[in-house]
Amino acid sequence: MSKKNKPDNRGFVYSTDPNFRFEEEKENHETLEPAQQKLKIRLETKHRGGKAVTLVEGFIGSDEDREDLGKKLKNFCGTGGSAKDGEIIVQGDQRDKVMQWLMKNGYKHAKRLG
Repeated sequence: MSKKNKPDNRGFVYSTDPNFRFEEEKENHETLEPAQQKLKIRLETKHRGGKAVTLVEGFIGSDEDREDLGKKLKNFCGTGGSAKDGEIIVQGDQRDKVMQWLMKNGYKHAKRLG
């Protein structure tokens, strides 16, 4: 049995219309140059069992480019993490290392929050 009414990321769960289909929203933005990116770096511990993570937000570009940047940051910091929901997550308090790597690689408008 196929699931024609499976939930999506906007909160829709069920429809009484038999012809209703969720429309996939693909947002593939043109990736901006590193000097034009306005990234925000912050530390977060909420909903993570007390563990701290460094969040990099504000990346404008394709999912592949965001994942590539996340991979480079994780490799430089020597930790794990992920790139999903429009943000890059690096495990631990790595704000200084992330800021250092971003500045070295041409991300001039990166800001450290907190």
